Amino acid sequence: MNATEILEKLVSFDSVVGTPNGAIASWISDYLADHGVTAHVLAGPEGDRSNLFATIGPDDLPGYILSGHMDVVPAEAGEWTTHPFSLRRDGDKLFGRGTTDMKGYLAAALAAVPQLARAGLRRPVHLAFSYDEEAGCRGVPHLIARLPALCAPPLGAIIGEPSNMRPVLAHKGKAAARVTIRGRAGHSSRPDLGLNAIHAMAGILNAVIDQAASMARGPFDAAFEPPYSSLQAGVIAGGKAINIVPDLCTLEMEARAISGVDPRDLLGPIRKVAEGLRGQGFAIEWEEMSAYPALALSTQSPLVHLVESLTGETPLGAVSYGTEAGLYQAAGIDALICGPGDIGRAHKPDEFILESELAACQRFIEALGQRCTA
Repeated sequence: MNATEILEKLVSFDSVVGTPNGAIASWISDYLADHGVTAHVLAGPEGDRSNLFATIGPDDLPGYILSGHMDVVPAEAGEWTTHPFSLRRDGDKLFGRGTTDMKGYLAAALAAVPQLARAGLRRPVHLAFSYDEEAGCRGVPHLIARLPALCAPPLGAIIGEPSNMRPVLAHKGKAAARVTIRGRAGHSSRPDLGLNAIHAMAGILNAVIDQAASMARGPFDAAFEPPYSSLQAGVIAGGKAINIVPDLCTLEMEARAISGVDPRDLLGPIRKVAEGLRGQGFAIEWEEMSAYPALALSTQSPLVHLVESLTGETPLGAVSYGTEAGLYQAAGIDALICGPGDIGRAHKPDEFILESELAACQRFIEALGQRCTA
């Protein structure tokens, strides 16, 4: 199968974030087995989702990880020209959910497997495909924790998020949390007998707004857009009817941190405000939804020189979106971003990748394999 045919199959799996992914993981495992490559399908704690790890070449020597995720964001069929989980070709464009983010990278890597398997690699190339990346990189920490039992310490990880095949050396970190306030319901004519959870949430929301404004005053890192850490409230819900004192309100928020700043620390002052409501009779729940650190790879890293030489592209200093790369670096593995497609096409109706971009990525991976035979 060529890369386009593999992509067509991968797109046909509606592996939406937060849902079971056994079908796509099984298909990839079977494909690899057909080419003499054993895949480890590693179940996550959810029980219905798995990471996948496979090694081409010797697993007792240091090599390179090709990291990607099997999940995609949801797609509303009515917003698409054609069905989002059926690949459609229009000239060089290949349309479908996940074509750019990031099943195109998976397809290119899998299309390169036959050549890699024949090459007699002296250093291994590993495939590390995770789940629930779109929910804040929830799957890959479990995969990274298993690496010592699966392979020798890797020389580097190449995360194939869409970057137009340009190596990217840094991204922001992220932490997301949900706060739940439980008060006491009652009739709106007697607010004195209730505890209004929405009113209580207003103090937390104001704290988010104030902290976000404070972050805009620095510290700064000019590599990013915007050049400072950020915080926002993304989802708020509460109340049942206008004449009922609401006893429940939830707020979901996220912080994105420049290099050198722990994104969890940015949420700390908000949590402190929330905890202060306990003394007023409210029950407070704080749940961390996801977290991953920023990426900051030195231009002197051998991985940078390798990927730059293979792509012929000058590295880009930073992007503001987040990836699994920060987690690999936190585990002591040099990591960068380099993948086919443009991030501007991701998470939109009629997402697409160019067939020529798939081919360029496959050539890059096969060239990496050639370096691993030297």
